[in-house]
Amino acid sequence: MFRIIFVLDIFNKTVVHAQGGNRSEYKPIHFSSHICNTSDATQIVDTVKPAEVYIADLNLLEKIGKREKNFDIIQAVAESAKVMLDPGISSVAETEDVMEIVQTVILGTETSSLETIKEASSLYPGRISVSIDKKHGRILTNDPNMPDDPFKIVELLNDYELADIIILDLDRVGTASGVDSQFLSKIVSISRHNVLLGGGVSNVGDIKTLEDIGIKGALVATALHNGSIPLEMVRQ
Repeated sequence: MFRIIFVLDIFNKTVVHAQGGNRSEYKPIHFSSHICNTSDATQIVDTVKPAEVYIADLNLLEKIGKREKNFDIIQAVAESAKVMLDPGISSVAETEDVMEIVQTVILGTETSSLETIKEASSLYPGRISVSIDKKHGRILTNDPNMPDDPFKIVELLNDYELADIIILDLDRVGTASGVDSQFLSKIVSISRHNVLLGGGVSNVGDIKTLEDIGIKGALVATALHNGSIPLEMVRQ
């Protein structure tokens, strides 16, 4: 079954509207949402009732504030839904406390090295997902050993015991601009893991396109908040 995963981008304990990857310009979600009148994560989850949630802890991704800043909120959300969390992991040691509160921890190329991904997936087999983070057509990474080519990254990740691979196109996040089916089809053909997409999903038609090419799920926020994708689909 195709997974529609509800996205919560949390900054300073507030859910914000992620748009185009310009994190400094993100505003509280209730200003633009048609489905909630609050930017409190637990209240939003109580309203939406998603089966699965993706959380980006923007304080940790941006290295702003203390590590535990949003953890109490994330833990509360994890009591109501299955949670995958990107907390800006840069070392294996940082995964330990996160594993205690969520089911799946995301290691993104933006903050994690290949060596960290290898070690973490060995330590927590099946509980690590890897996010291949793209912006302006380039892979976001500080690791000199990380390939520039996303297809080569996928080939390398085939050797690790992961939950999923996420293709996160930050330029498309919050834009509802559609999906690149040709690129994604090639990713699917290379990967031995389930592939999820984050960024650009605009409507039910995009969901059908992704399903047809073999993508197993999509991270969705904007299209749910603006009503283009019905809430019933995220509750399955």
